Amino acid sequence: MHNLRGKIYLNLIAISMKASYRKYILDFKVPGGTSRGILTQKETWFLVLKDRSKSGIGECAIFRGLSADDCPEYEDKLKWVCANIQLGPAKLLSALTDFPSIQFGIEQAFLSLQSEDPFILIDSDFTKKKAGIEINGLIWMGTEAYMQEQIGKKIEQGFSCLKLKIGALDFSQEIKLLAAIRKQYSSDEITIRVDANGAFKTDEALDKLKILAQYDLHSIEQPIKAGNIDDMKELCGLTPLPIALDEELIGVFDVTSKEKVLQTIRPQYIILKPSLVGGFAGCRDWINLAAKFDIDWWVTSALESNIGLNAIAQWTYSLGNKLPQGLGTGSLFDNNFESPLNVADGTLFYNSAASWQDNLIEQLCI
Repeated sequence: MHNLRGKIYLNLIAISMKASYRKYILDFKVPGGTSRGILTQKETWFLVLKDRSKSGIGECAIFRGLSADDCPEYEDKLKWVCANIQLGPAKLLSALTDFPSIQFGIEQAFLSLQSEDPFILIDSDFTKKKAGIEINGLIWMGTEAYMQEQIGKKIEQGFSCLKLKIGALDFSQEIKLLAAIRKQYSSDEITIRVDANGAFKTDEALDKLKILAQYDLHSIEQPIKAGNIDDMKELCGLTPLPIALDEELIGVFDVTSKEKVLQTIRPQYIILKPSLVGGFAGCRDWINLAAKFDIDWWVTSALESNIGLNAIAQWTYSLGNKLPQGLGTGSLFDNNFESPLNVADGTLFYNSAASWQDNLIEQLCI
């Protein structure tokens, strides 16, 4: 596995280094429906490092209402990071256990600063445009007609793995959608994942999973609300459909607690979102523990801008996981940043012939 921890921690902190941060609001092109509500905007923050002629940038992509670090002190903590940047990444990360999205921003920023190109954090065949990353096509909740429209477009665009947000429509309508896909495409042609975001009631979950399993689904993410460990353990033991933990991983910071979650629940999969679980280092803890319990995993973005998505994609490629990843969120926003990231035939590529928006890092300095 790529040793990013060593690469980050070997960085020498120059006395001349300065740090700043900036808030940025991403606007959805089309409102995104989830079982938690409709998303029209996404708040994020950028951490910029300057050392003489070099610059580095990282995205601290807090997810309001979901992130463990959604608290009134968030901006104060960013101010503290900038005032204490000379401590270096190791000490900063250690002091920010309760702020996983800021941890991730720090990891990115220092990797960016010490790279020849601040946007190529991990050079690989991915950044050289020799290989891509297979991703799932995300289908947002909405009316039945709207979801059918999205499904049709994703299939036309060459996606062979779809992820449907479920839990907001009447369950019978959602089943009707799945049945329509399966009537036209077998599981060999189209892989279907569903994400309930904890929407199922505990006493109804198993019956719903039995119905969903009839449609040859790959997995379901977080069928019941996070925090009900005993109920989730029972569900994972009885389910006819593989279960992936997502929100269940949020706010679990130390390795002992992480191991207890996996050892107790024994899910079939876990979903890794660096912005929500403490960056690359936090994800690595989960990956190592998952291997111990024979649990598979994949990586998903958490509605970052192209800056954070770029970092996640480069790191994900370095892991060599062959499952479709959840990295197709770059085109969701009207005011995202121009970048070499592009999606073709259900695959995320780094188009080395394209370029990042001119003077992007300077524009995000204050």
